Amino acid sequence: MKCLVLDAMGVIYQSADDVAELLIPFILEHGGCPEQERIEAAYLAASLGQIGAAEFWARVDLSAQLEDDYLAQFALNSGALELLSGMQAAGVPVWCLSNDVGRWSTRLRDNFEIESLLAGSIISGDVGIRKPDREIYQRLIDSSGYPAADLLFVDDRKQNVDAASQLGIDSILFSPETGFEPVKNRLLQCAPA
Repeated sequence: MKCLVLDAMGVIYQSADDVAELLIPFILEHGGCPEQERIEAAYLAASLGQIGAAEFWARVDLSAQLEDDYLAQFALNSGALELLSGMQAAGVPVWCLSNDVGRWSTRLRDNFEIESLLAGSIISGDVGIRKPDREIYQRLIDSSGYPAADLLFVDDRKQNVDAASQLGIDSILFSPETGFEPVKNRLLQCAPA
């Protein structure tokens, strides 16, 4: 393993299902669109880059000026910052591979000051492909410059882990209960003797 790849929602950030846990309640609380299906459809379009963040807010009947308030709900997972810092100190590049709205993902990385700890990011809203589509993993391989066999991928959704594994990427299913311990153990196993 020469490069670590982390999912954002549920791995770097605490919320595993940010749409159900954060976005829909936020929209309802602020008097936006009451239709869950419409919110989900708008989010899917934004997370595929078919519409921008401003258009998303318009489709759910809220002002884009509320975006900062929405993003303020996110929190880092316990141990995420330490892992990112430790990988940087060890000279191991870390990439983020996430299904998200491009602008939101960038702003969250900036808000939590983790952008400088990442070698790069592949975000569905920027590339127009969502996990578990194999093409997004190929984009990661091409962009990172590492072959599949040199990557360790961590995600909290089994279908995403399975899709990466099918391409020959060593993968770990993240669980909040065990946190980053399995990741650290795998990294120790991969370390040169």
